[in-house]
This record gives sequence, C-alpha cells and structure tokens, in this order.
Amino acid sequence: MRSTPHKGLAAGLFAVAALAAVSLPALPAAAAPTAAPVAAACTPAQVVANGGFESGTSSWTQSSTSVITSRTGQSAHGGASFAWLDGVGSTHTDTLSQSVTVPSGCSSATLTFWLHIDTAETTSSTAYDKLTAKIGSTTLATYSNLNKATGYVQKSFDVSAFAGQTVALAFTGVEDSSLQTSFVLDDIALDTSGDTTPPADSTRTPAAPSYTVSLTSNTSGTSWTGHESTTFTNASATPLTEVYLRLWDNYHGTCSAPPITVTNVTGGTAGALSVACTALQIALPTPLAQGQSTTIGFDLGITVPSGADRFGYDGAFSMIGNALPVLAVKDGSGWHLDPYTNNGESFYSLAADFKVTLDHPTSLLVPATGTSVDASGTSGRTVTTATASKVRDFAWAAGPFSKISGTSTAGTPINIYSVSGISSSNAQSMLTTAKSAVDAHAGRFGAYPYGELDAVIDNNFWFGGMEYPGFVLDLVSTTALTHEIGHQWFYGIVGDDEYNSPWLDEAFTDYATDLAQGLTGTNCWNSTSWASSAENITNSMAYWDAHSSRYSTVVYGYGKCALHDLRRVLGDTAMAKLLKDYATSHWYGVSTTAEFKAAAQAATSTDLTSFWTTHRIVG
Repeated sequence: MRSTPHKGLAAGLFAVAALAAVSLPALPAAAAPTAAPVAAACTPAQVVANGGFESGTSSWTQSSTSVITSRTGQSAHGGASFAWLDGVGSTHTDTLSQSVTVPSGCSSATLTFWLHIDTAETTSSTAYDKLTAKIGSTTLATYSNLNKATGYVQKSFDVSAFAGQTVALAFTGVEDSSLQTSFVLDDIALDTSGDTTPPADSTRTPAAPSYTVSLTSNTSGTSWTGHESTTFTNASATPLTEVYLRLWDNYHGTCSAPPITVTNVTGGTAGALSVACTALQIALPTPLAQGQSTTIGFDLGITVPSGADRFGYDGAFSMIGNALPVLAVKDGSGWHLDPYTNNGESFYSLAADFKVTLDHPTSLLVPATGTSVDASGTSGRTVTTATASKVRDFAWAAGPFSKISGTSTAGTPINIYSVSGISSSNAQSMLTTAKSAVDAHAGRFGAYPYGELDAVIDNNFWFGGMEYPGFVLDLVSTTALTHEIGHQWFYGIVGDDEYNSPWLDEAFTDYATDLAQGLTGTNCWNSTSWASSAENITNSMAYWDAHSSRYSTVVYGYGKCALHDLRRVLGDTAMAKLLKDYATSHWYGVSTTAEFKAAAQAATSTDLTSFWTTHRIVG
C-alpha cells in the first residue's frame, strides 16, 4: 500500500507517492479430519513467450509472414498485434507454433488463449473451415465456422499431463475453396502453479487453506450475500481446538452494524467477536491433530460502505478488498490477532486456494483476484467465477468500468479498469506501465504466477494504492502502479507478517520499484534523520500508528535506501542473486527479518553486524 497520513488531500496523495519513490456450493458441514497430502516441488511459471505477439514473430514459427500481424480487418484482444489464420476465401492452410517447456512438479498447468472467429459461411450445420489447437501430439480442440462470435472468447485447457516435457504448442487453420473464415488468436499463455512447498515451519497453522465462496450482489454491487467454506490442515504438533476468522472490514463499521456478518456456522461453534469485531473464534468439535484436515462453513453478508477506500464505493464503483473472512495464523507466539490499521496493513495470512463465484448484474464489470470466466446467469445477470492458487487474500471490484487490455512481453495478460473521469490516454499509460512493471519484477524475482493482472484506477483513492494478489487499486501514477505490482512478489508470493514487520513488504517493494525505474538510490541514505532512539526501520505497525507522520519516511524511504546500501556492500550481481534466491526459497512461504539477515550474511564475506546496526534493522 502507498499510504498517506492526510486522508482528504489529493496533493498529499501524490506527495507521498513521490516521497516513497525517492526516499460455489457449500462443502460438507463437518467433514471428518483427514491426513493432508504432501506437496511436491514446483517453480511456477508462464512459459509461452510473446503470447500477445507484441514482439512480432519472436519465439513463434508461422507458415507465412501474414499470420502474426497488426493489419486492418481484425483487431487485437490486447495491445496492437494478433495472429490471423486463414480469412482468404479459397483453399488455404495457416500454421502457428512454439516449443514450450512445462515445468515439472506443478499440480496445475493451464493453457489459455483468446479466440475470435468470423466467417462468410452461412451454414448452421456444416464445418467447412477449421482451426485445430494441439499440444504435442494431443488435439485440445477443433473450432470451425460454426463457432463464429462477435468478439473474443477465452479458451482454457488443463495441460498438467505435460509437466516435465518440452512440446510443441500448435494452431492449424484450414480453409476450403470458398467463403472466408478468419481464426484470430491473441494473449496465449500457459501458467503453471500449485503444490509448491513453502519453507518448513510446522508452527504456522492452519496450513493449506482452501476457500470456496458463492455470493450474489444487489443491483449496484454494494451488497453481497451467500456462503463461504474453508478446508484447512493443522501443521502444528499441538492439536487445534479452535480457529479464528479475520473479519477485517468490520473496522469500517460498528459492532452493532458490522459490514461483514457471519451466521449459521457449520463444522464448529462460533464464539464472541473480538478485536473491535474483526476476529471471530470458531471452536472445533474435536481437537484437530497434526496433519489432519477439516472444513468449516458459514453464511456471509457484505455491505460496502460509502467512500473511495480499499473497502468502499465511489459513486457507482465498489472496491471490495479484505471482505472475505480468512483464517488467522497461529505460530510459536500464539494466535496473531492484531488490530486493523488504516495507516498501513495488518493482513497476515498463509497461501491459500480460492474459488469465488460472483453473481452480479451484467451491467457491472467485476475484476477480481485470479483468473475469471464469465457465464450467463438469470435474466440480465452474469456469473463470474474466479479461481486463484496460492494467494493470501481475495479482492474484487464492481461497477460500470471502462476496460482496456493487453499482454506484457513475457505473456502476462493485463486489464486496466477505469472509473468515470479517467481519460483514455491515462488508462493507456497505466496499461503500458503495468506491462513494463510486471515483466521487470518477474525478471528479478521469478515468473509472475497468478495468470492475469487487474488494476482498478481511481484518482479519488486517498491512500494512493493498494495491493491484492493479481488485483491492485491505484491512482494515475507510474511510480505508484509499479510499486503496487511489485507487491505481487513482496507480500503476495514472499509473504510476511504485515503488522509486525511492514518493512519486509513495503521497503522491498519500493526498492524493486526503484530498480524497475532505473533508479540507484545514490546517496539517499545520507538524508536520514532519526526522530528518536526507538525509531527503527523494522518497527511494527503498533509503533507506526503512534508515529504515523514517520511511517512512510522510515519504512518506505529509509527502508529502500538501506537495501540500496546493502547492494553497494554486496555488489550488484550478488545482491540480485540474493533477492532472486530469497524469493525462490520463500515462494508462497513467509519471510522474517532474521531469515533475510541470515541470507544476506551468507551472500558475503563481509561482517554485516555494523551494517544492520547503522541502518537500524533489528530482529
């Protein structure tokens, strides 16, 4: 999050951004505990290169120079280029292929592409012209003139059977002797994820949560009701007798009229709300032993309050962050039931899988965490199903947004959703920024694993910007959007306790933002001036909430400058390797200050003790 201590002032928003830059159905009610499976190793990746064709023919083999194109007559799903097979109107064959390597050890490998078909054929029964999609020797699907549509349609295939193999991804379009059919492809991606084993820490529990949610909205998208269930495993040697749900957005209301309501709990017994009604105890019917899993379920109500906030509506546009109840974390220190902070973040959760079904008016677009697929609902309504693997939270928005799309050079689909008042040029600028940022961060820290990336742009956000997995809120700001996308790695992939160690996501993300923008932080540490002997980069939000005017200066500014100084001690190559290796070793896990300090020390023969002291990095 790019925070600001002055909520109401737009100038303050940009000042802080500048400062940071320089300084479905319910599961069974009470499933019997079961032993959890052991996860395999996986390096998540998006393995199709140049899937949006924005880099011309790079990585692709085409039958003729006219297949990958930006010529008139068809249009791209995102960006300017696309692949146009056939459309000649006479006997003709076009081919397009790329060799891809599907990483081993991943439980999920999903091929997606966007396909548009138009035709001059008038038949409703005969497939004269055909497009075949294959991976290796396996035919995934065959489309024809009978599948014509007015726009692009996304296709999705499970190709996990090809894990560990290098195979050809191929499209072949065959046209008969008359009447053209055009097969237009864009934004091709093959995402792998799942079953990565995070760093072992048997004290963090409940582990491997899986959330299934089904919600229906009112006509404006400001009220949602339905059901949520979660299955989880006890990773600790100590039996679990209870769990806690964090109802974070009850901060935005009162205990007598909470915005988030949980009722009709199954699989456990609801206790009293605590921590200003943001924590709900659920007593389990029997102690859950180490390695056993169980499920709890409940009815859920969400009422979005007025306000351009990370949870609030700005006119016709609702932002719904931190609204789904998620499991609190218990570790060697006990349950983490820290209070909500509006100055930064309190959100500490373990990587989880989400399947969220959102039934809403068709007039509302619903960008969300994960990969979304829309289907027709009842009259005038659409059902959006979003799935996400190994994410720490789930967020969405709803409103009559303006939407533009594109694909980064490395193949990540990007969607920009703008509220009223955002110019088309500003939206395009944010799309360009997002494409550049996601690839820059991925190149340094590891491939972006969350499929598509959605950004909601609203200049009324008092907080500047806010990160969620695969989903960010932001102003029109190149630096702020690059920062929020950087959070996909530091907080999202490499997790941390955001309340007690905010520097582990904010300082690291601001450092990553500098690198993405070509800034070296030269002499930035020379501007440090400590307010007191108690002020450290590594202080918790409890400290910063009491010293809110210093939060951005120290955590963002001094924090990233300390990392620039560490790079100068280690050298550019060693620092780059340290962060890449650290991200890999903590992929979907949890980082701590002590672990990072140990990793940094292992990367150099120089004793870093005085460095940590000078830079006030404690822990």
